[in-house]
Amino acid sequence: MESIKKFLQNAPQWKFSDSDGEVTLKLSRSMGDKEVTLEWQLVSPFGNDFSDFGGEEGAQEGQEEELPMESTDFTITIQDKSGEKGLIYYCQTAAGEGHRYMIGNVRSFASKTEKESDSSYNGPDFEDLDDSLQESFDEFLAEAGINDEVCDFIDATAIDKEQREYMRWLKNVDSFIQA
Repeated sequence: MESIKKFLQNAPQWKFSDSDGEVTLKLSRSMGDKEVTLEWQLVSPFGNDFSDFGGEEGAQEGQEEELPMESTDFTITIQDKSGEKGLIYYCQTAAGEGHRYMIGNVRSFASKTEKESDSSYNGPDFEDLDDSLQESFDEFLAEAGINDEVCDFIDATAIDKEQREYMRWLKNVDSFIQA
């Protein structure tokens, strides 16, 4: 995709990681004495609503079905170089112009063990935080290089990756059946 290539050419501070067969995509960069890593996964062009496959559970007769806005869940990890201390922002891209992401929670960690634990506290709902604290977190992300172009890149690569993995899957299935 042209927009993906353009972003990578215009944002040399970001390193993009993508491996065949893996669903996770990654952008990373240094920010002084900290490391910034964004991670997200491919997204299905069909969304995650399986109600259409259950018969009566879908939209009722006479109701217009609202299509969900396209968005991609992603995390932003900003940590010291040792990976011992940092923050993990749990986010989602949002449609529109300006401020293209929403923050759900901000998790802090003081050790690698705490960072990697599935049972660590993810922090309060972001919208429940004091407005000035929310603004401070947003400003910190802006300093880390999180902007509309990054969100556009996340959304574009999530869809592109799904299509590439689907094509790879078809080839693998065909190769196996033809053998």
